[in-house]
Amino acid sequence: MSKYKLTRREFLKFSGASLFLAGVPIPGYTKDKPPGNISVILLEGGMDGLTAVPPYGDPNLIKMRQKITPTNFKKVNSFFGLHPALRNFASLMSSNNASVIHATSFPYVKRSHFEGQNLMQGAGLSPFSEKTGWLGRALDLANVPGNALSLDMPLILRGNDDNDNFYPANIKGSSVRKSLIDLISKAHNNDEAEIFSRLSNKSESASRVPRDPVSLAQYAGKEMAKENGPTASVIRIGQFDTHANQVSENGTDMDGAHAKQLKIVDDVLAGYRRGLGDAWDRSIILTLTEFGRTVAVNGTRGTEHGYGTAGLLAGGAISKGRVIAQWPGLSKKEQFEGRDLMATLDYRSVCAACIEHSLGLDHDKIASKVFFAPKLTRLYDYIF
Repeated sequence: MSKYKLTRREFLKFSGASLFLAGVPIPGYTKDKPPGNISVILLEGGMDGLTAVPPYGDPNLIKMRQKITPTNFKKVNSFFGLHPALRNFASLMSSNNASVIHATSFPYVKRSHFEGQNLMQGAGLSPFSEKTGWLGRALDLANVPGNALSLDMPLILRGNDDNDNFYPANIKGSSVRKSLIDLISKAHNNDEAEIFSRLSNKSESASRVPRDPVSLAQYAGKEMAKENGPTASVIRIGQFDTHANQVSENGTDMDGAHAKQLKIVDDVLAGYRRGLGDAWDRSIILTLTEFGRTVAVNGTRGTEHGYGTAGLLAGGAISKGRVIAQWPGLSKKEQFEGRDLMATLDYRSVCAACIEHSLGLDHDKIASKVFFAPKLTRLYDYIF
């Protein structure tokens, strides 16, 4: 028997994309359908905000990052640019359907993947202090139950109410046959008929869903666009932990490890756009990552775990394409602990604004009941 042990870094490297849907209206339970949809893209591993949205107007960027800063970035304004891999996102910004929050992070500074990912999903006051997630708690407050399109309900969607989950796969024979479900249901009383009916519908639809992130995004968009479809979705994309080869050896902008992951994110946004159709106008999509990367480049054309990063927002709910930031600077003395981009905006405030817009909840209630931070700054008017 092999004694090989999977390391944390290898786990992060090989974790694939997955999709979760939540907030499915149920007659007699859901008060009113929320005014909008909210989708979260979890970028696991630590996305480098200085690579995704390079602040080329800061003179210290090229001094410290010439080896990994893209040369053909698209200018957003006189200070910020976009990585060339974010072509669809750039187009959305041009049409005022996307924005960037820069120099931001969840208030976590210890640079552990597992602690950071737990905090960005659970939004507790300390790592592993919460059994529910911020989006799940928000759905509870909005009176819409959860439904995860996967075997495991992610922490971010876990609320206090019972949640339902299932896993779609395109592997032949992986789903439960409808005839078997019907046979089992006959052995149960009428009170359980609705449960088996739902399971039967899932077994037929789940087997037709591909597992690549772009197809999952398009599928999620289509489901959310339905009149009684889910309100929220979450997609995981990993492999942002680029300690080496963040750019290719010859420095080609599109060949590095980070560029390839940013291209996936960009394609996922396009997939959501296609799937949502007319529902795009009431939708907001935001990225989430546990931390950023160091300002300095290491000896293998990579970066280490950092603090401040950038968040990408897209959707018809956005009405002005811009970069929102209180820029801290990149000089050594301006860096967090002399190594990282300083986070000057609390990303929980960004999440709170997206909840307020999509679920119609009051900011003060979101701050205290969802994020346990009654004094959390309201950024709604800056974003929407």
